[in-house]
Amino acid sequence: MIEVRSADGTRIHTEVFGPEHGYPIVLSHGICCAIRFWSHQIAELSRDFRVIAFDHRGHGRSGRPPAGGYTFERLGDDLDAVLRHTVRPGEHAVIAGHSMGGIAIQSWASSFPDNVGRYAEAVALINTTPGDLLPHLPLPGSVPAQVLDRITRVAMSALGGLPVPPRLPLRAQLLDPVTVGRQASPAVRAAVREMILTTPTATRGGFLRGLSGLRSSDHDLADLMVPTVVVGSESDRLLPFAQSRRIESGLPASLGLITLTGGHCGPLEQPGRVTDVLRDLASGKARISTTA
Repeated sequence: MIEVRSADGTRIHTEVFGPEHGYPIVLSHGICCAIRFWSHQIAELSRDFRVIAFDHRGHGRSGRPPAGGYTFERLGDDLDAVLRHTVRPGEHAVIAGHSMGGIAIQSWASSFPDNVGRYAEAVALINTTPGDLLPHLPLPGSVPAQVLDRITRVAMSALGGLPVPPRLPLRAQLLDPVTVGRQASPAVRAAVREMILTTPTATRGGFLRGLSGLRSSDHDLADLMVPTVVVGSESDRLLPFAQSRRIESGLPASLGLITLTGGHCGPLEQPGRVTDVLRDLASGKARISTTA
């Protein structure tokens, strides 16, 4: 475990796995998750690489931020702090982010463009979005966009910030359709539910509010100048595959778009496929298959 403090003083719980002098792979998890979200990738990749994983602010064993600290800009600060504490001078890392963790990478690149080439050799953006969710969803055309935007922000903030009863009725029916695909195993479904239900209400509410208001203009994909592969899932209902297409089309150094079967939690639902992508990036392989 490494003691990392972000720019605003928030403690970021960070762990390092694998050989001390192995090539670094940094893992950035999504909303309502934690380091254990990457358990499959950590177990496999740490045999050959130095795997660095951290809990985002307000998640897992990291500290809760001060008021106003649940922002994607602050997530970029957190990632930069982790990189400064774990990637040695002269080293370059593969940096992978799932969902909100992918937004954190985009935010980091925009806030610290000079550090992109300093720390990153390649990037993987998995089941994530550049922002502007509402204009790209199939919504009723008769409702003004401004009204829908306001309703969505209020609803996501209110619902995300509500306490979750330990015996929430129909919780599987409520959570599973938007988090995992139909073919996800019972173990994967249970793991995702557990992470969501144990995430503090302030964290859920704060970042869901931010997600509803996220705009692609909040960060610039052009700042992500290193080779980047985008991974999306064809049955992702939370951040549909079209979001991955939008990211890939805006990258200055795209390595292509990989399509997975399953839902939003690609690293859990298709662990071997995602692990292979990260291994290929860390091994410097130029070709990356773009099929599931």
